[in-house]
Amino acid sequence: MSERDGNSEPRSNRLAGETSPYLLQHARNPVDWYPWGPEALARARSEDKPIFLSIGYSACHWCHVMERECFEEASIAALMNALYVNIKVDREERPDIDEIYMKAVVAMTGSGGWPMSVFLTPDLRPFFGATYLPPVRKYDRPSFPDVLVGLAEAYAQDRAKVVDQAQQLTAFVSEEARADLRGALLPDLLERAGKSLLRSWDRTWGGFGGAPKFPHSGELRALLRLHARGQGAGGSPEGEHDQALACATHTLERMARGGLYDQLGGGFHRYSTDVEFRIPHFEKMLYDNALLVVAYLEAHLVTRREDFARIARESCDWALREMRTPEGAFASAQDADSEGEEGRFFVWTPDELEDLLGRERGRRAAAYFDVTPQGNFENGQSALWRPRDVQTVADELGLSVDALEREMAEVKKVLLAAREQRVHPMTDDKVLVSWNGLMISALALAYQVLDEPRYLDAARDAARYLLDGLRTPDGGLFATARGGRAHHDACLDDYAFLVQALLDLYESDFDLRWLREARVLGERVQARFRDTELGGYFTTGEGHEALITRVKSVHDGALPAGSAVQMLNLLRLGELSGDSAHAQEADEIAGSLAALANRQPRAFAHLLLALDFAAREPRQVVISGALDDAAAQALLRALRTTFRPQRVVAFAGSDAESHAAELPLLAGRAPDARGALAYVCRQQTCLMPTQSPADLSRSLLT
Repeated sequence: MSERDGNSEPRSNRLAGETSPYLLQHARNPVDWYPWGPEALARARSEDKPIFLSIGYSACHWCHVMERECFEEASIAALMNALYVNIKVDREERPDIDEIYMKAVVAMTGSGGWPMSVFLTPDLRPFFGATYLPPVRKYDRPSFPDVLVGLAEAYAQDRAKVVDQAQQLTAFVSEEARADLRGALLPDLLERAGKSLLRSWDRTWGGFGGAPKFPHSGELRALLRLHARGQGAGGSPEGEHDQALACATHTLERMARGGLYDQLGGGFHRYSTDVEFRIPHFEKMLYDNALLVVAYLEAHLVTRREDFARIARESCDWALREMRTPEGAFASAQDADSEGEEGRFFVWTPDELEDLLGRERGRRAAAYFDVTPQGNFENGQSALWRPRDVQTVADELGLSVDALEREMAEVKKVLLAAREQRVHPMTDDKVLVSWNGLMISALALAYQVLDEPRYLDAARDAARYLLDGLRTPDGGLFATARGGRAHHDACLDDYAFLVQALLDLYESDFDLRWLREARVLGERVQARFRDTELGGYFTTGEGHEALITRVKSVHDGALPAGSAVQMLNLLRLGELSGDSAHAQEADEIAGSLAALANRQPRAFAHLLLALDFAAREPRQVVISGALDDAAAQALLRALRTTFRPQRVVAFAGSDAESHAAELPLLAGRAPDARGALAYVCRQQTCLMPTQSPADLSRSLLT
């Protein structure tokens, strides 16, 4: 499979038939790559060869580096082909495989990342792992060829030691998944998590700790809830609840002014390489942006700051403009690299600004975006960012703030149009159910808060595609699709994030299809993923491809923990249906994580969101009337512009009684001669219905 054709180009290997853009990037490597599957595993067993498992993703800069340095190098490929069965995995398509072997690599090395390089016995047990490995020894890392040869010799000559190492690592990963974490949650987890976040808050640049800095959307949302708990409690201006708000808003502002945020096109890059949020790793991930949109929307609701609303809007617009697939769903990521260089698409020099804008306007743009002759990135180039507040820049330039902002709005249009003529980074256009679920939620909430119907339209289109195009014959979900081919069994995150999205869609347009589908998929989670012995959920469902173990992802990582998201889904379904079984199931999830969450509450931000929902007497709100009636819309606007996340919403139209059996909140609330009404209940006690938007807002907060 590594021979060359008549043009001296390597022939395609076994990855050529895959749908993953990441795997297809490697389809013409001289390495005899296999996709994960029975063919590769059978060969490893029959030839008694160790497996080299390489896991990465298409937008990963260091994955590209290792490909160029190692996998495209004929001599290294020859070693790989002679000594190993080589398997490539897209971590985004197969988070189940990635999670297992990442746990093993972290256990071996103390850290993890991508590209992930793992060496396995033919029965798939790991015995050595690393991340990026260079072609020659550098960065204090051994060379990849030396590792290949040394491990192959160890496997051949010291098999007992290799097998023992593999057994120990497999046992460790398996035992971690079977750890009994059950107990009673402490009542002050949110406060303790808040104190931990405030201790590590960078009060100059925002965020937490040192470089690299990642966006912490879940933690920021938890801080907003901690702040809300203190409202009306008589706290001092320097109290914990006020500090929680200051930390959240300061971090959100600094991220939005930094190079982490695409100042021209909207949307956030993956993370910052420095403490200032200045220079990012330039890939853009769908899930980061979906999660951050929600954080900025909530911060806007709390503070009424229009800059937070603008960032949420621009990020949604980026997704609609650049990430939509022909089916109406959303692509997974955009690459960090273009033309073989990281960040090339996004960076500028002063001369480029002056060429496009003229000397004076170019000079003002350089001051606004901190583009200097020496640059802040590489080769005298700069990532656009705004380290100084606009008043300072305006004073320096002798302009008013309004005049400068108006001019920079026009400058952004010119620069964005010019940037569009550059070679774009590659977009990984595979559709992932889990990440699309997060984006549907973000768009549905953006519609609610910003009153932008096009966001709702896009969210509905994506949901229809997932529900109609990625269903298995037995009514479950496939995890991914591209080019008309859907495959791979869905994991917990796929189900939990899509159920959340469907609930958010129901509360946006009140189409009962979304609620019905959420219930069906939620029931499947309970039936297929639940750990009936220790509580909580496994990452994979019953009937999933057998791997070396079933694992649990109990705390948040780059993505929310699926178990925490499903806990909040259950609480919302329980409030909508009045079925106490949902609340009991949610309590079981929380209890299954208690021992670890009590010790490390900060690692469980999305669990904290669910616990806060349950603890703060969630409101059940029903708006009664005609959905297109101005009075009903005014009540919905009041509801949607009030920060009260601990609530569920239903709409009672003229057909309310006919749907009351499946949605009991509608019973007795069909429209009548009084016109549009809002009903607010909590703990089985209801207030008098109101026609006043102001009264509705007050009732949510008292």
